[in-house]
Order: sequence, then structure tokens, then C-alpha cells
Amino acid sequence: MTILRRSAVLAGFALLATASAFAQNAAEWPSKTVRIIVPYPPGGSSDIIARSISQVLSESLKQSVIVENKAGANGNLGADLVAKAEPDGYTLLLCDVGALAISPSVYTKLSFDPSKDLRGVTMLAYSPHLLVVHPSVPVNNLKELVAYSKKNDLNFAVTATGSAPHLAGLALERASGARWQYIPYKGGVTAIQDTVAGQTQVLMNGMLATLPQVQNGKLKVLGVSKSTRMPLIGDVPTIAEQGIPGYESGTWQGVLVPRGTPEAVVQKLNKALITAIRAPEIRSRLAGQGAEVVTMTPAEQDQFFTKERARWASVVTAAKIKLD
Repeated sequence: MTILRRSAVLAGFALLATASAFAQNAAEWPSKTVRIIVPYPPGGSSDIIARSISQVLSESLKQSVIVENKAGANGNLGADLVAKAEPDGYTLLLCDVGALAISPSVYTKLSFDPSKDLRGVTMLAYSPHLLVVHPSVPVNNLKELVAYSKKNDLNFAVTATGSAPHLAGLALERASGARWQYIPYKGGVTAIQDTVAGQTQVLMNGMLATLPQVQNGKLKVLGVSKSTRMPLIGDVPTIAEQGIPGYESGTWQGVLVPRGTPEAVVQKLNKALITAIRAPEIRSRLAGQGAEVVTMTPAEQDQFFTKERARWASVVTAAKIKLD
């Protein structure tokens, strides 16, 4: 046997061994602790959902499920960690899938490619953005806010430069003629805190994390960024109703894993996650905070990601947002 042929045979054996190992691992999965990486600070929409499902998921998988917050770079630090993790189903990314789709258009030196290095497992929930203001701002609807913004200085809090709420604010500003100064934060929690404190006056953020501050009177809601009104706050008009036809934005929480994770593991995860998020107590709790349970197949989530990436790329280009 020639050296070349011997090398080819050995390479073939190696591939078979690897495939066999993956098949065995998939059959045995899960056999150890599963980590859910949330790439944002505690208290935001993704963190709320991750901690809501972790116990039910643990019972379903019969393994410990832990939630770890790895915040930084608008979610990219935690996403990069998962993208480079072993593709064995033990490291999951739970994040705003729409925000992740924005990153390739905003960051010039992104250390990973979400489309190539990650794959979808399922979507979990959708929470529209709420347009809110500090109670001291003397307006009660979008029209009044636009008029007020043209005569007064307003600071608009955003979870991070280039985030989904930032782009939603830019789109609203452009469509309505409003004027405000954007103040970037490192997460939705601090953006909410500063708006409650009056250091910023306007905020666009996920309903799941923002509604409690509306309900306790610390923030005033002017509109919801959904095509139809939310039953939970049925008296609040949509932004589309207030003169911005077709306006819709929000946070889409979903789970992704490293590309190369065995298909059998992805399908097991999909089933377990959907079972967890649809548990009556979790569905009821999320609905009471303004989040709708939305699930997808892995293929459907990948298709959603591709569409969101194309959708926001044009907004980023028009706004000329670029970050290192």
C-alpha cells in the first residue's frame, strides 16, 4: 500500500471514528450539566425567560441546567463564547435573536459569524417594544411627544449602540420627525433604571422587562410596537395606529447552539425547550408580563434569522452605524 493510499485510509477511519463518537454522544445526551448562556446582564428579557424555564428544563432533561450571564459588546461576547464552544449540546445561547442578526451589520470586527457559527434550536417568546417616557414629560401620545421633542432637549435611552431598541428608535425618529439624543447603556436594566430616575426621558425597550415599571407608575407608556394592540394593555394604541403605518419591532428570545451540534441533539433540545416554555405556569407568567410564547423548528428559526439580518442591514446602512 502506498503512503498516499495509507494516509487516505487512515483519514477515512478517523472520520468514521468521529462520526461514531458524535452518534454515541447524541444517543447519550444529556449526561451532564447543561449551561444556558445569556449574553446580557441579569434582569433583562432574555435573563427572565432563561431563569423561568431552567427548572422545568432540568426536570425534563433529568440533568442540572444552569444560567450564566456573560454580558458585553451588546451580547456579542456571550454569543462568541457559545459559537466557539464544543458542539455537543451542553452550551446553549439564549438571546434576542433579532439583536444577534443586527450585529454583523454594525460591527466591523465581529469575531464570529452568527449565520455560519451558530444554528437555531427554537424561538421561545416575543415581546414587543414599549415606547415609554418619564412621568415628568408632559405628553400622552406619540404626536405630542414628537411636538415636544422639537422644542425641548430629550435623552433617549438605548440598551446599546446598534441594538434592536436603538434601531427601533432611529426608525421611529425618521418616520415621525421626532428629535432626541441617544444615550447608550450596557443593557436594558440600566437603561430602564436611568429613565425611571429621570436621567433619560424616553425609552424603547422590550415589554417583558419594561411593563412592571409602567404598572407601578414609574414610567408612562405612549405606544406599543406591534401590528395589533396587546390585550394586557388594550387601552394603549400601537405606534402604527398613531401615524406610523407598518411600524413593528420587538425582542425575539430564542436558543441557538454551535454549528456542528448533532442533529439528534438539536431535535431533543427543540422538544425539551418547547415543552418547558409551554408549561402552563410559565406561559401564564410570561403572558402576565406581556410576552407571547412563540416556538419554531430549527429550520424556521434559521430562516427567521436570515430575514432579520437582511431587514436590519438596510436600517444600519441608512443610519451609518459602524462599531469596531
